[in-house]
Amino acid sequence: MVVAIAGGHGKIGLLLTALLAERGDRVLSIIRKPEHSDHVATAGGEPVLIDLEHAEADELAQAISDADAVVFAAGAGPGSGAARKETVDYGAAVLLVKAAHIANAKRYVMISSMGADAERGGEDVFDVYQRAKGRADEELAASGLEYTIVRPGGLTDDSPTGLVEIAPAVERGEIPRGDVAAVIAACLAEPKTIGQTFEVVSGEDQIEPALARLAG
Repeated sequence: MVVAIAGGHGKIGLLLTALLAERGDRVLSIIRKPEHSDHVATAGGEPVLIDLEHAEADELAQAISDADAVVFAAGAGPGSGAARKETVDYGAAVLLVKAAHIANAKRYVMISSMGADAERGGEDVFDVYQRAKGRADEELAASGLEYTIVRPGGLTDDSPTGLVEIAPAVERGEIPRGDVAAVIAACLAEPKTIGQTFEVVSGEDQIEPALARLAG
């Protein structure tokens, strides 16, 4: 499989790149800064230099024209203001939806957020973030692409355990970024996750059986 990852230099993006490359997939790693090229190459990805906040859909589609699947792992980051939540967490995610259609990359896995809600009130930065993620999720779900929306709990840099709790809604909790990356990789390999939206935190289940149960 050829997988294009938006946010390829992020922590989850790099971990996912390594997992996919190890199993033999080709990874197109979308990055904004040239100086990140060596990092993604070391992880096993092919750097694709494009700024998702300023690119057009046709330009992005051309850059990922070989992709079978796309993963949205980009984010404005915790230090950013409300404006970049709109341009990255919403705008870039929707741009990737449009580009995936043009490039005929039918599979799209979204890393969303627990609590994402397009109707969320409030104007604090976190409210804007959750609203932006919710709106992006809704547009992906209505896009006709083969989507999976993954909503992790609080992210940590702890060592991954491979043990999770997955359900449409779970109690709030945390999860290592390495386990989120493993869940994304498993979703890409499991067609039963198409059309699913779920939350995930650390738990007691192995990833593949947990996903299989979710899909029924």
